[in-house]
Amino acid sequence: MPSKMKNSRTPLGIIGGSGLARLDNLKAARKVAVQTPYGRPSAAPLSGTIRGHKTVFLTRHGDGHVFAPHEINYRANLWALRAVKVKDVISIATVGGIRADLGPGTIVVPDQIIDYTWGRASTFSPVGKRVMHIDFTHPYCESMRRRLLAAASAAGEGIVAGGTYAATQGPRLESAAEIDRLERDGSDMVGMTGMPETALARELGLCYAAIAVVVNHAAGRGASARAISHADIEDVSRRAMARVQRILDKVVDIDGR
Repeated sequence: MPSKMKNSRTPLGIIGGSGLARLDNLKAARKVAVQTPYGRPSAAPLSGTIRGHKTVFLTRHGDGHVFAPHEINYRANLWALRAVKVKDVISIATVGGIRADLGPGTIVVPDQIIDYTWGRASTFSPVGKRVMHIDFTHPYCESMRRRLLAAASAAGEGIVAGGTYAATQGPRLESAAEIDRLERDGSDMVGMTGMPETALARELGLCYAAIAVVVNHAAGRGASARAISHADIEDVSRRAMARVQRILDKVVDIDGR
């Protein structure tokens, strides 16, 4: 009986970013072919279970990490998740830490975002049709944020509740002067994939929140004062993503509704 109750929920959607191209705890995973009006998603969604709970995993950068942040078909990715009945979405993303206390290995559940991207397809509103002006005062779904924080506590993983994510264009990393600007604007961390993904999820009515994994000090900060080490990023990411998967292992037991 308990397993039937678990599987009666709508699937939980998880979008994996750099450092999380697969979920080791996703069982009985199978690819799902999904057609969208916006073309093909980055990769076929994987439908399976995490400890008996329906879960759909989609790798944001595609199999083999082939899509740069500005090349990702965000609309197709989110449409594909909704097409397989996903309503709740967790985004996993790596970021650089701007705020002094957000050093490598820190895990954050951001509550605000600033968009510095350009030229990306950022709405589902058809050209020539009525424009959709979504409310974006609080960009992340609060019930999902609380669910993530509770899961981290249950997993015994320290996590920072809140912070402002600066979404930059990429794929290059930022200059020290650009990071100074982001800090003056009120940003606490910097990444490249938060937008338009966050806004598109809101347009589709998805309950979307993010886990931001700090894998390096932002340019000009801390150990990145002179340069950013990609070798260090890979090492931190590998260890931090194991912690993220422990959080995801707990989040399926927490009902955010």
